[in-house]
Amino acid sequence: VLEFGSNIGLNLMALHHLLPDVELSAIEINSSAAAKLKQLGFMKHIYEQSLLDFKPDYQRDFVLCSGVLIHLDPEALPAAYELLYRSSKKYICLSVYYNPTPMEVPYRGQRNVLFKRDFAGEMLDRYSDLELVDYGFGYRRDPSSAADDATWFLLRKKS
Repeated sequence: VLEFGSNIGLNLMALHHLLPDVELSAIEINSSAAAKLKQLGFMKHIYEQSLLDFKPDYQRDFVLCSGVLIHLDPEALPAAYELLYRSSKKYICLSVYYNPTPMEVPYRGQRNVLFKRDFAGEMLDRYSDLELVDYGFGYRRDPSSAADDATWFLLRKKS
């Protein structure tokens, strides 16, 4: 598993709890968050850099990107999609703010730092060997989840 933009590793901690023998790696630009990842003690690789500077060293069975694509400049998305695709041997999971048409959303009083769009659809259109396996929605009012309103998509390489 490789997570793009893992922050302090909450998703990776959950995966480690569920699958303790799975190799876990992370790409994280924030040095404080990367230091916390190192303290976890079970990470195979921690790439302390921008995901846009990442050079895939080998493909992982599962690549995860949660809450990161929404903050990228839309012009950087093709490069991000390519890195996700090239890093994955089989599965890509995205958790994003979905909207059928691209839109910018004011975020903490700032502009041009949060975007909604059909990220998964754009990847499906870009890579003909990707297929949609499943998707779902996390609702902020669900008492069993502390998540925000986010949609997740599981994509698989057919070949």
